[in-house]
Amino acid sequence: MPQIEQLPFIFFSQLFWLLVVFGIIFFVIGRGMLPKIQGTVELRDKKIADDLERAQAARSEAEATEAEWRARMDAARGEAARLAQEAKQSSAQATEAKVNAAADQINVKVEAASAKIRSAVDAARAEIEAVAADATREMVDRLTGIQVDPKDAAQAVKGKLNV
Repeated sequence: MPQIEQLPFIFFSQLFWLLVVFGIIFFVIGRGMLPKIQGTVELRDKKIADDLERAQAARSEAEATEAEWRARMDAARGEAARLAQEAKQSSAQATEAKVNAAADQINVKVEAASAKIRSAVDAARAEIEAVAADATREMVDRLTGIQVDPKDAAQAVKGKLNV
């Protein structure tokens, strides 16, 4: 069969072209493009590693800055609390002083009012005693016809009212 007799020629011819194509592929891609691709990949990996290193450094710096900021905030909060406490104490002292001053003024007014009330009570009591003494003298005079001395009537009424 002629087809079978041509088989070794066809096989060697295909093997030859296969070697030529693979050779071209090896030299073009393996020797020409692959080192460039590897260089690009290595450059990219190095750039990523550098970026990660810079990011880590920036993160460390940010954490240090945050820690410093937190320390300053804690100090500021402490200072604010201290100032607020001082303001509260100052305000309480001022309020206490105002309350004491107002209490003193009120006490003075109460004392003055009490004195006025005592004098009014004493005046009323004296007036009541005088009216009662006059009424007593008139009642004794009308009932018994005896004239009572105004001083005696006043003494008698005063003794009964101040018991």
